[in-house]
Amino acid sequence: MAERAVCVVGTGLIGGSLLRAAEKAGREVWGTSASEPTAAAARADGFAVTTDLDAALHRAAAADALVVLAVPLPAVPDVLRRIDAVAPVIRLTDAVSVKVAVAGAVARHAPRARYVGGHPMAGTAESGWAAGNASLFNGAAWVVAADDGLDLEVWADVAELAWACGAHVVPAAADEHDLAVARISHLPHLLAAVLAAVGAGRPGGDLPLALAASSFADGTRVAGTRPELVLAMCEGNRDALLAAVDDALGRLGAMRGSLASTGGLAATVQAGFAARQRWAAARRPSATRVRLDRPGALAELRELGRRGDVVVGWAT
Repeated sequence: MAERAVCVVGTGLIGGSLLRAAEKAGREVWGTSASEPTAAAARADGFAVTTDLDAALHRAAAADALVVLAVPLPAVPDVLRRIDAVAPVIRLTDAVSVKVAVAGAVARHAPRARYVGGHPMAGTAESGWAAGNASLFNGAAWVVAADDGLDLEVWADVAELAWACGAHVVPAAADEHDLAVARISHLPHLLAAVLAAVGAGRPGGDLPLALAASSFADGTRVAGTRPELVLAMCEGNRDALLAAVDDALGRLGAMRGSLASTGGLAATVQAGFAARQRWAAARRPSATRVRLDRPGALAELRELGRRGDVVVGWAT
């Protein structure tokens, strides 16, 4: 199969890294940015990035390229309206951290697009074109939506882009993805914000911060993410995030009750230790090769993802 060209809409940390990784893998790449200084910085680094979204989409339609939306969730509807006007039947995926909301926006604003959702599980607390790098996705999980009715040819395009960028593919239904990332991505951003605020709060003035070391640094790392990006992803996944917050509050309440009544923290600490060990084990998933040319392929992919397995290539 020929390596499909890639058009990236949005060239911040994720989009900029994706352009670099796909170009390094030998793909023809180009992109767009809403910011002329960002586009200029990308061009200075040798990438064909413009602020003319329509021109980039026309080129994508002519090349039958895969278009990747790498913009914050609030910007997605406007981009989709331009897609529907300029290149309505393009191959389309995204790198947004929620999937149900994006799929709904595609259905409303660009219903003819051949859309398969995606979400590379990689990032840093930095943002912008300058923060991107071609190795960001190496070894990362890249979710590819596996809901019934999706275009399997585009599913293959998205999976092959993930592999080209150094990631492994985790198939998942859109709603199951959103429930999962609420717990392991969005809730940690909120807990980091709370922990940072507690550490910086009085009493003691700046003494707590002067004493803060690695545990505080590790626990608050993502609190350094630009607030507008955190708000976009967390508020865009409100229902799933509320359930995760409720779970966390219940556990914190139980821990406080134990600490106040008996002075004991064993249940909380032991449960956290056991969960961390499970996470360490899950970072060594079973690698699977799959086929898409048989009935029930998407259902099989969803089940594979639920087991924590990953897709690394095609079965013969």
